[in-house]
Amino acid sequence: MPRSRFGPVQLALAGAGAAAAVLDVCADGWVAAGYARAGRPGWAALVLALLAGASAAAQACSWLWLRSDPPALRPRLPAWQLAALHLLQLGFLFRCLHALRVGWKVCWAQEEDEDEQSHIAFLSHDISMLRLFETFLENTPQLTLLLYAILHTNEAEPSQGVGICTAFLCVTWSLLDYHQSLRAFLQDKHALSVGSSFLYFLWNLFLLCPRVLAIALFALFWPYGVAVHFPLVWLAMFLWVSLQGTDFMESPGPEQLYRAVVAVILYFSWFNVAPGRTLPRSIIYYGFMLVDSALLAASWLWWRPPDDERAYLVPVVAAALPCYLLGLALRGAYYKWLHPNVLAQRGRGCDEVDADGTSAGLALRSLSGPELLNRRMRCLAQAHCAVPRLAQPRSLNGVAAAESAV
Repeated sequence: MPRSRFGPVQLALAGAGAAAAVLDVCADGWVAAGYARAGRPGWAALVLALLAGASAAAQACSWLWLRSDPPALRPRLPAWQLAALHLLQLGFLFRCLHALRVGWKVCWAQEEDEDEQSHIAFLSHDISMLRLFETFLENTPQLTLLLYAILHTNEAEPSQGVGICTAFLCVTWSLLDYHQSLRAFLQDKHALSVGSSFLYFLWNLFLLCPRVLAIALFALFWPYGVAVHFPLVWLAMFLWVSLQGTDFMESPGPEQLYRAVVAVILYFSWFNVAPGRTLPRSIIYYGFMLVDSALLAASWLWWRPPDDERAYLVPVVAAALPCYLLGLALRGAYYKWLHPNVLAQRGRGCDEVDADGTSAGLALRSLSGPELLNRRMRCLAQAHCAVPRLAQPRSLNGVAAAESAV
């Protein structure tokens, strides 16, 4: 079966991702400065708070992952230097630069080395997951704030319109990039085709747009209501994730951080965290999101003044439900007909996607033996692709040795 290989195209995309991370920080500072100049210090402070919170959470996850990595997969820097980089909020950027250096060697090596391919797949997946965390902790709330600002002032600058479109694309792209990188980390897994990637991107976009719109409309009706709504829904999602018994981090404390971040993602979008059939869980989740978003939008429709200048939003809200249902239909079509496993082996059912517990023989990429297999990668693969648990004891030995080495 074909496997993903790291080549010049992937190297260029990795470089673009590192540059985008730097530009994103600069753009946030520019947006905050613009809000401050416009006499909106609260909005400026919120943008900076989201940036700081997302960066701190991502840096903490990055450092905890480095501590648990097998020595062969870590950057060759003393532990105190790595800790200093993360304290200075430069850990993610360092990971990007380190991956570029390794990727450059892989691309221009005289002979293809499976260990190096596994190494760069490992590094790329970590970066992809950290980018996903930052996107949902920072960019998605900022996107909601930007849409609220436009609706609140009833004015839209061209830059704001471009910013909204770009933000939606970035968020959905981060989901697609994470899904692709996870499959690249798996051995003997079919890569996403162009058609599959496009449909995966599209249904995430169609499901995300109504959610962000509903939250922004609710903020119009009750500006401080989001400060009540978000903690309540976040707590429900946190409890739901906890009840699924996640085992992603190496100790109970960091595991709570992981669950808290996943709960933020689930406030906006689906994210699978546990092995087993995903169809029942996804039905519960999307049903809850549909009801919650409908209530948020209905609150604005019910309480808006009769002379509200935003009457143009009524047809937009009416179109949100068909958009959401279309996203669900595209999601079902993807898993039924265009999922890579379905394309390779027809007729295995639409829940083949993320783990039905029937797959066998799948394995993660490892570096010079399964003892160097990272524990969190196995955990994610079990949740998404039904990787069997047979290799677990050997992998845990490698993780325990890594923890004691830092």
